[in-house]
Amino acid sequence: MASTRRTGGATRAARRRRGPRRIGGRGFKSAELSLLIETAERENQDIGAALARIEQADAQSRIAGAPLIPLVSASADAQAERVSGSRRTVGLLQAQLNASYELDFWGKNRANLRSAEASAAAARFAKEVVALGVVTSVANTYFALMASQEQLLIARNNVASAKTILDAIQGRVDAGTATALDRAQQRSVLDQEKARIPEIEQNIRLNETALALLLGRPPVRLSVKGGRMTGLAVPKVSPGIPSEVLLRRPDMRQVEAELAATDSDVTAARAAFLPSFDLTAAGGVASTALRSLFASQSLVYALAAGVTQPLLDPTLPGELDLAKGRYRENLFAYRRAAVQSFVDVENALVSVRKTTEQERLQRSAVDSAREAYDIAREQLKGGAIDITTVLTAQQSLFSAQDILVEVRLARFQAIVSLFEALGGGWAPYGSPLVSKAG
Repeated sequence: MASTRRTGGATRAARRRRGPRRIGGRGFKSAELSLLIETAERENQDIGAALARIEQADAQSRIAGAPLIPLVSASADAQAERVSGSRRTVGLLQAQLNASYELDFWGKNRANLRSAEASAAAARFAKEVVALGVVTSVANTYFALMASQEQLLIARNNVASAKTILDAIQGRVDAGTATALDRAQQRSVLDQEKARIPEIEQNIRLNETALALLLGRPPVRLSVKGGRMTGLAVPKVSPGIPSEVLLRRPDMRQVEAELAATDSDVTAARAAFLPSFDLTAAGGVASTALRSLFASQSLVYALAAGVTQPLLDPTLPGELDLAKGRYRENLFAYRRAAVQSFVDVENALVSVRKTTEQERLQRSAVDSAREAYDIAREQLKGGAIDITTVLTAQQSLFSAQDILVEVRLARFQAIVSLFEALGGGWAPYGSPLVSKAG
């Protein structure tokens, strides 16, 4: 990217770039997620505050551009006086038109305007940063809610399975082929699974309230269906993503605009050392009688030019150094943001790749654990296996199922992180960054 120090049009070029495509539920084939994201983009309080900051920045831009336009003001004054001892009335009416204008000989006012415009652009990019963060939070929270719902279903099924095993052990205790210790151990497993249910239900409610906050709604007004993550599609990253997409991340564009703003501030601070030329003009009419108000002999006109020498102002060197320091600070911030963008993408790609592999292996572990548990349960009914083996197989299956849900959640959140690292799924020339998996 070209140096912002020499490119007054860097911000304008950034404005012409098409914004990032938002993370949406379409890639995951979830109509509910799409609706939640659209609602958050429209009603989230943080996004609303960011929009208000844009309004403020636009107002500052208009204020900064005001010195480039002549200032015109008008005034009028009327008086009436009755002369003592006479019926004659003396009237006085005066109208005055004033105009002032500062010649922007050294470009200070234009530099201030460019700085304000770049700051306004930065405010827009900052809003994009906030919006992207809100959208990723909605997606991650929604997936966490679905994971908790799936864990609740698993826990309830585990309770039913543990109860079945407990009944079988009770039958063996009654027949004298099992001990009270065997029964107590299985009851412990059953109680542990029951105890997990309130915690999972709490997590579900906490995720629902978190979604309500992101959507700018009271929790009582939000109802989320959710479901199982296995019913979602998994977007796959297309190969050959160009590194230039990182320059379109909203945080990168924000720091670029801030760098351009401080560059213009340095220009304005330098120009402040040079003389300023102010032109003022006043014109009007004055008359002691209303009928002669516009007579040619009443015309009053004055023109003056003033030159101010600011070279002895002791604050100017400090203001220039301050502007230079802010520019250097933003330059380092820009460099750091560039490096951070590569780090974010690399970390997200690694997470997507490794969680995908881990989910495949964990799914295999669940299948093996379920097969072992089914065999142990059948052998328990036939009295051909000891209780310890059944307990081990049972607990292995329960644990493997929970881990699979956690790994699947981590994979979906890694995909969301990749979307975020790429600025919301940006692609040059309209080509998609991800392909939809069936």
